[in-house]
Amino acid sequence: MKKTFAILLISTIFTQSRAQIQVKVANGILQGILDTAKGIRMFKGVPFATPPAGNLRWKEPQPMQNWTGVRMADKFGNRPMQKFIYSDMNFRSPGVSEDCLYLNVWTPAKDAKARLPVLVYFYGGGFTAGASDEYRYDGESMATKGRVTVTVNYRLGVFGFLAHPELTKESPNQASGNYGFLDQNAALRWVQKNIAAFGGDPKKITIGGESAGSGSVFAQMASPLSKNIIAGAIGESGAAIKPTMTPIPLAVAEHNGQIFQARVNAKSLADLRAIPADELLADMYKPGAIQTPSTIDNYFFTDVPAFVFAAGQQAHVPLLVGWNSAEGSFQNVMGPNPINVDNYIKAIKKMYGTDADEVLKLYPGTNDEEILKSATALASDRSIVYSTWKWADLQVQTGGHPVYRYVFSRIRPAMPAQVVKLPLPIGASHSSEIEYALGNLSTNKVYNWTPDDYKVSETMENYFANFIKTGNPNSNGLPQWPAITKGSPVNYMSIDINTQAVTETLLDRYLFLDKWYSKH
Repeated sequence: MKKTFAILLISTIFTQSRAQIQVKVANGILQGILDTAKGIRMFKGVPFATPPAGNLRWKEPQPMQNWTGVRMADKFGNRPMQKFIYSDMNFRSPGVSEDCLYLNVWTPAKDAKARLPVLVYFYGGGFTAGASDEYRYDGESMATKGRVTVTVNYRLGVFGFLAHPELTKESPNQASGNYGFLDQNAALRWVQKNIAAFGGDPKKITIGGESAGSGSVFAQMASPLSKNIIAGAIGESGAAIKPTMTPIPLAVAEHNGQIFQARVNAKSLADLRAIPADELLADMYKPGAIQTPSTIDNYFFTDVPAFVFAAGQQAHVPLLVGWNSAEGSFQNVMGPNPINVDNYIKAIKKMYGTDADEVLKLYPGTNDEEILKSATALASDRSIVYSTWKWADLQVQTGGHPVYRYVFSRIRPAMPAQVVKLPLPIGASHSSEIEYALGNLSTNKVYNWTPDDYKVSETMENYFANFIKTGNPNSNGLPQWPAITKGSPVNYMSIDINTQAVTETLLDRYLFLDKWYSKH
């Protein structure tokens, strides 16, 4: 009798445990894994569209087919086709493939009744690299704060953004290119349809991302396909605004596609689709290879996205947006030339011509130390800061909701002794905030993180978690973060060991660049 009772008890516990990590979505049943210590359910490698290979290469993502039985969701799916070009990317996926349209879900909810706020996060990598399985994007830490967290794969490079007249012609929407953005939209629609099963609230979806992922957030806000799905947006370093990640006219992109077709000796779309993926990938890195920016295709983008924002036709949602204190390198201004006053003046005159004197007032260089700081600031503003500032400013003017702006200034600590030592950086470099913002410092073994780093991370992650829940980053115990609204003073949050609100002092720089880019 006791033996029978023990068997029944074990069977009941096993059944409950299995039920706890099974979720029924529109396409079938998924079985994830449970972190029993933290109470987080994880579902990895969940397909949200049919693999875009073969005849589906360069087509909009197609709905995923239903499956029978239970599909295991305990391993990350393939990452999109790419070369290994960024040393700070550490993947957990098995490899690269065109079969790459997978997402991952971390949820603290025990059942579908929780209705928790949701974060959908897009990775960076210049639209040529990156994947949702990188350690630094892991969603478990954010999930422990009561947020259902989703990371999403999307197609990259020539696979994600090639346009061509024949592709436009065969499209039901008479559009081509932007497949990577359409993948993101398909993932958002999947989340909207299925996230309740994971305990998420489909009406509280905040999108976030860094670098190209930040540009993706901007793009989804501007697109009529996505703007009504999202409740809030987080952008870390970048927007698709000149000169950063700027979309080009469809006709120009189509012409580039024809050049690409000739380069790879394809006589038709069928020929292009028959070329092995690794050969197409290799061509992206050969001399003279075409670039594949996004396109104003009159479908995903109905206009220049900055114009969409200016007209107030974007998503009217709260926005949390910012950049790092040293997004660019002084070498992007100085080139290989030594730092001195003469070389700095020559560089500025070469870049800005008759406007050089104004630039030298805004970015002065009267000694080597000042030149180093000014050249770093100018490189940062040209590469990332201006476009991100412009995004925030446009949303303040026409978005109808508060905008929260930050500058991340925490410089990462030294590397362990066995790693090559680099010169001390001028400020917080591009992408260095990711592990702090998402609570993933411990996943990065390259740096000797200190208690101060974990303090900064806790502060930044709590701001993000609060914003995902309420559209406002503030809560008790955190330094007050003032919102920017139309007509209000411009304050931003300086995120560092001593996080505090700061009044804007560099507006003249951004206004100059705004005028410059409108003319050039």
